[in-house]
Amino acid sequence: MRLLHTMLRVGHLQRSIDFYTGVLGMQLLRQHDYPDGEFTLAFVGYGGERDHTVLELTYNYGQSAYEMGHAFGHIAIEVADAYQACALVKVKGGRVIREAGPMKHGTIVIAFVEDPDGYKIEFIQAGTIEYPS
Repeated sequence: MRLLHTMLRVGHLQRSIDFYTGVLGMQLLRQHDYPDGEFTLAFVGYGGERDHTVLELTYNYGQSAYEMGHAFGHIAIEVADAYQACALVKVKGGRVIREAGPMKHGTIVIAFVEDPDGYKIEFIQAGTIEYPS
């Protein structure tokens, strides 16, 4: 078994595709409209779905906003340099909601940005987290 994708409901599909591809550097892998079901799916990621976990962006016709709720936390992306990644997000018009720096009670360097629908994305700086063997 392997993790395939995480689905996010979005209010404006093209705006979300533009954010994930233009601001975060993902690729639009595929997109399909389902008129009978009144929804469109777009898959974005850093590599093909055969080898990578990706995001499924779901646009339901006529739905422009969703309540975030309290259950979902964030998506995490490893970056080479969290400080530089935040600077790039700002240059490209994205929103940084927590500047890069060490965690409050640790040494892992993190930052948080927000997508156009309000989903949180954590940047984790490579080399600052220790994975169990």
